[in-house]
Amino acid sequence: MSSLTYNLGTRRFPTMLSGSRSYTVEVAIHTILYVRQVYPADLFVRRKKYETPVYQSRHPGLNEYITGAVRAMNDELALGSVEKVVVVIKDKDEVALERFIFSIQNMIASRVIQQGHKVLWPTTSLGQYFRSFMVKLNMIESQLAELPRDGENTFAIVMELREGEAPSTTPHKDDPPPWIPATTQHTTSGASEKAELHMVRAVDTGVVNLSLAVQESAHKLRILAELNSSTNVEQIQVQES
Repeated sequence: MSSLTYNLGTRRFPTMLSGSRSYTVEVAIHTILYVRQVYPADLFVRRKKYETPVYQSRHPGLNEYITGAVRAMNDELALGSVEKVVVVIKDKDEVALERFIFSIQNMIASRVIQQGHKVLWPTTSLGQYFRSFMVKLNMIESQLAELPRDGENTFAIVMELREGEAPSTTPHKDDPPPWIPATTQHTTSGASEKAELHMVRAVDTGVVNLSLAVQESAHKLRILAELNSSTNVEQIQVQES
């Protein structure tokens, strides 16, 4: 399985962003960055999508990175080559703290999509599916321990392809590739056995199935355990004094 991370140096993107699957992932990425406090809360504005609150970044550079990654990913989704999309929250040393794992399965053959055939399903039903998805995402804080704040946390978007698949070619020959090999530790295959996995939500539309799980890395859990141990020692010392 190939694991690739979005190349920040890419500046030209496909002009068409189609499919509710990729748009939902884009909305979810913004909301993840807000609820996990990767950036200050005042960097985001509250919106409404699928009749539920979501959050959107107001920073042009951040928005360009997210939109560019999702658009590049959409090309691979249309080919049916994507197995997972991972939003990795990492610490100042580039070590993964949390992995938000989107698993995507096309229920319609990729050749049908590539040939331009329209696949229609009720918009109302689709909205209900993704509303439940976003509601669960907004409540994710209750399932996760707080992120360590030793320095500035950042994130990356990683795309994991199905076995035997390779990324499609760059649209313009003079452009850098939109995807570059990912750091192994950022991928799901590079996760330690001690990492903890939490299921957030699975949405089965009959056309595209989408699920989200979040993985707390062994590195994060070890840091929190050390912090808790240190706090307990300090409390004991205060009591003795």
